[in-house]
Amino acid sequence: MITVTLKDGTKKEYEPGITIQEIAKSISRGLGKSAVAAKVDGEIQDINTTVDKDITLEILTFDTEFQEKEPEDAFPGRRVFWHTTAHIMAQAVKRLYPTAKLTIGPPIDKGFYYDFEFDAHFSIEDLPKLEKEMARIITENLPLKRFVLPRSEAIALMQERGEPYKVELINDLPDDEEISFYQQGEFIDLCIGKHLPNTGMVKSFKLLSVAGAYWRADQNNTMLTRVYGISYPKKEELDAYLHKLEEARKRDHRRLGRDLELFDIYEEGPGFPFFLPKGMIIRNLLEDFWRKEHQDAGYQEIKTPVILNEELWRRSGHWDHFKDNMYFTTIDENSYSVKPMNCPGALLIYKSKPRSYRDLPLRFGELGLVHRHELSGTLHGLMRVRCFTQDDSHIFMTPDHIKDELKGVARLIDKFYKLFGFTYKVELSTRPENSMGSDEDWETATAALKEALEEMEYDYKINEGDGAFYGPKIDFHLEDSIGRTWQCGTIQLDFQMPERFGLHYIGADNEKHRPIMIHRVIYGSVERFIGILTEHYAAAFPLWIAPVQIKVLPVGQSAYEYAKKVADELLANGFRTETDFRSEKIGYKIREAQLQKIPYMLVIGGKEAETNTITVRAQKAGDLGTCELSDFLKKIVLEREEKI
Repeated sequence: MITVTLKDGTKKEYEPGITIQEIAKSISRGLGKSAVAAKVDGEIQDINTTVDKDITLEILTFDTEFQEKEPEDAFPGRRVFWHTTAHIMAQAVKRLYPTAKLTIGPPIDKGFYYDFEFDAHFSIEDLPKLEKEMARIITENLPLKRFVLPRSEAIALMQERGEPYKVELINDLPDDEEISFYQQGEFIDLCIGKHLPNTGMVKSFKLLSVAGAYWRADQNNTMLTRVYGISYPKKEELDAYLHKLEEARKRDHRRLGRDLELFDIYEEGPGFPFFLPKGMIIRNLLEDFWRKEHQDAGYQEIKTPVILNEELWRRSGHWDHFKDNMYFTTIDENSYSVKPMNCPGALLIYKSKPRSYRDLPLRFGELGLVHRHELSGTLHGLMRVRCFTQDDSHIFMTPDHIKDELKGVARLIDKFYKLFGFTYKVELSTRPENSMGSDEDWETATAALKEALEEMEYDYKINEGDGAFYGPKIDFHLEDSIGRTWQCGTIQLDFQMPERFGLHYIGADNEKHRPIMIHRVIYGSVERFIGILTEHYAAAFPLWIAPVQIKVLPVGQSAYEYAKKVADELLANGFRTETDFRSEKIGYKIREAQLQKIPYMLVIGGKEAETNTITVRAQKAGDLGTCELSDFLKKIVLEREEKI
């Protein structure tokens, strides 16, 4: 007999040769049906793997979650499920397009893709036909069988099947690598796995899009056709995901920004966003709010140059860790760099005069424009750009200040995010492989972050090895109104840069001491935060940051004079107001104002003109009825001032 130790410590005995799926069925019928993979002695394995020795075992379902460094590794069961669906899609392609060449088809963070070289034209219009063939393969309930071949036989098999990309992949494998394949029916694919036991387990799927992709991401190689898809064990789960995708499409900040004349990116500057007048209203209000809150929290605002001498970036460590993402220029035969980060400038300002322990903590805040060289394929609206404004702050302090300053920053971040209606999760990221500084400094810094989080009673996840190169950090992941997460705020504790720049302060003992530094952002990037807000609110911004707050809609010329009087009163009270004097029907005017996401519409007709009233419509709540202008003003002044 063999002993199987389950996750909860329970030990069970079985005959050697039993499969993991059979073990799952012996635990419970439901687990046997929902099991998709397993963790055997800490390694992910196929569910139909046979067991012939004592093991520790965790059965994985589609929704089993682990605390992993990489988000895509958090749900290994999903990766197995999606990987198998990619193979089903590839089999369907080979049935419909026998001359298509296979390349790679991995699971990704959400779903899967497979890259093919097609002789024939293939486009999004072909997806329904492909889905129909996939459904047939699922109905066939084909078992997936793994087998291993020596290198020469593996190459011969792929050459015989006309798969040159697979031959290339085999040739690139290390000499001692085990070369494995998975077969389902007539379809065979070079693959490390892992997979479901049969195709019939994939109950619900959808092919989503078609894109181009260069083989091995090299533009000198062949352009392939990439097909993306998603799958779930249950139809209602797929329907919920597709609904979320549709909602995300409606909220796409790139389209909304262009349609509502907020911001855009032009061919003349890929990755370099343009803000239009209405977008500048939002931006300026966010920055004004930032300034006010930071002034109240004891920060002093600074501004540092965009271009600084190359030597500075070597001194800061950015040259060794970040130069591939930097832009360079030459001035008077000297080498300069366009700043990718603001911190070295803040360090120079600290160093510009002597500092005493009585001056600390010293909190510098900067809305600093930075530039980073991003690959064109990674650019995405305001979410991934080549120039952006970081709402940086750098705090210089003594060791005694660390915990209180960390807490102060966390409280400020919490205040900002709650204002916009975000919930968030917290991660503590530890020392990466490519880092600088002593083990002692890193241990001290990491312990300080942990203590601050625990004293503030934050639930947090450890993200091993994902800290900044100069120190550990706390990251804040926002959850928006449709459940997506965005990493924005961060708090980084740094013992290294003050040392590299030779910073010091005079302590109470009249001796020189090295300050400790916090790097932190709240918005993260002003541009990206505006993109996130646009999608979070679907561009129906709260009154206080809406570019146009009120639209006055007169019904007929007889109401024009009173409508102008109402608009003038609103303008006098500081509200961004527009009046639509066009001779269009009122229904048309209302629909257009609704599409422009204007918070309030005031309908002014003959009746309102006679009674000195207004009829109010709200963007979200609809018709609010008729009231006095003074009463409406009281309401919206409160809404604006309280940022409701």
